[in-house]
Amino acid sequence: MKKVISRCPVCNSELAVTRLKCDSCETVIENSFRLSKFDYLSDEDLYFAETFIRCRGNIKEVEKELGISYPTVRAKLDSVIKKLGYETETNEESAKKEEVLRALENGEITAEQAIEQLK
Repeated sequence: MKKVISRCPVCNSELAVTRLKCDSCETVIENSFRLSKFDYLSDEDLYFAETFIRCRGNIKEVEKELGISYPTVRAKLDSVIKKLGYETETNEESAKKEEVLRALENGEITAEQAIEQLK
């Protein structure tokens, strides 16, 4: 069975589900149905969300599982949160944190300096 598409391939608007059919008895139900917020995530975003949940939100585990850095995990998490319709920290705050974390990852600052800068 194919995954339901949630966006119009022409204009990228959200699609409405209007017909459901039972493969067993051929019953058809027509109405206006709602998809979940997760149905509108890309396959990549959905895989990330599933991995994050499977790792119980442990960012270190997500890093290992996906082979990506801490700033990348945070950026992907913020992106998924936003796509689900929730607020994340401002772009300025997020950019500052990512800058500090990149500097730490590259060995440009110590952990103590990073902690101080993130306060």
